[in-house]
Amino acid sequence: MRHSTLLNKMADSDIPDDVYNWLVSYFNGHSHCTRYAGESSALLEISAGIIQGSGIGPACYLVNSSDLAALRPGNFVCKYADDTYIIIPSDNVDSRSDELVNVDMWAQTNNLTLNRAKSQEIVFTDKRRKLRFRHPPLT
Repeated sequence: MRHSTLLNKMADSDIPDDVYNWLVSYFNGHSHCTRYAGESSALLEISAGIIQGSGIGPACYLVNSSDLAALRPGNFVCKYADDTYIIIPSDNVDSRSDELVNVDMWAQTNNLTLNRAKSQEIVFTDKRRKLRFRHPPLT
C-alpha cells in the first residue's frame, strides 16, 4: 500500500492531529538495501508497504480500504486485517463478475494488486432445502 495514499485517507478521517503527525513520522525515513554474497545494493527509500506483523498494519488496511464498497445493494464487502471478502446472496449471483472487476479497479487505483490466484469462490447451500441453486462458473 502506497504511504501517500494511506496518509491522504488518514488526513480525511476524524483522527487527532497528534496521531496523524505520528503516522506521518512513522512512515517517513525508512530505507532498504539488499546484501548478497558480501555485496550490498544502494539504499532506496521505502514509500509503500506495511511491515508484516506490525500492530498498525491491520488498522492501516482498514483505513486504506474504507472507500471500497459493493456495487449492488444486498452485496457486502467484509474487510479484516489485509483480507477482503465479497459476500453475495444467491439473488445477486449475476453481479459476481462486476463485483470482482470493481475490486480489481479499486486495487489498481490504490497501487495494490488483486491476486486472482488467491481469490476463491465459495458457494454455501442449505442441505435441508430441496431446491439447489446452480450458477455458471466465474470467469
